[in-house]
Amino acid sequence: MNLLGNDWNDAVAPFFDIQKLSSIIACAEEDARLHAVYPPRGQWLRAFEKTPFSSVKAVILGQDPYHGPGQANGLAFSVNPGVKIPPSLRNIFKELQSDCGISPPESGDLTAWAKNGVLLLNAVLTVREASPGSHRKLGWEQFTDAVLDALNQKEEPVVFLLWGNDARRKAERLTNPRHLVLEAAHPSPLSASRGFFGCRHFSKTAQFLAKAGIPLDWNLSPTQKEEL
Repeated sequence: MNLLGNDWNDAVAPFFDIQKLSSIIACAEEDARLHAVYPPRGQWLRAFEKTPFSSVKAVILGQDPYHGPGQANGLAFSVNPGVKIPPSLRNIFKELQSDCGISPPESGDLTAWAKNGVLLLNAVLTVREASPGSHRKLGWEQFTDAVLDALNQKEEPVVFLLWGNDARRKAERLTNPRHLVLEAAHPSPLSASRGFFGCRHFSKTAQFLAKAGIPLDWNLSPTQKEEL
């Protein structure tokens, strides 16, 4: 049963009974019959479709998808083109500019990062409209923890960017010395000034990977890079 449709299936299988993913999806689909659930059904596993296991260079770990209409697109912190950029993502772009000299893009769509090897992983992959945390008991966390366990065993270096307490609690799973784990406060307006701004995670990630011969460019719009 190749639910993930690419090399993720084999990578996660040693850590998780992949058939259980069908049960988790069925629970989310049942709730979607009664309520609006985000992102749209076809995008629940989009992070894995856009960033195959073999391509992962870095991981940014979020918690829930955005719970407002039209926002979530299956990639953590990302929103659909044309949607107003949420405050946390706006702060991510501010740190990116401060750290790497990359101007904030007009769109909050992070698909380019995903295609470039940045796994934008939410711990929970679905949410009911206007109800943050509503799908945290469906079993998604067991699956995404297994994803982290699989990545922990990856032979190539990976950088894990853990922002906020929920994400930082996952650090105990990431024990492989080949990898780099970076921790900071969450980029939300409530906490960004308490350790997210100035963390320089973007440049640290690129520098660590460059030493291993792995290029990573954080540009979402190449023409927008500024000279510092």
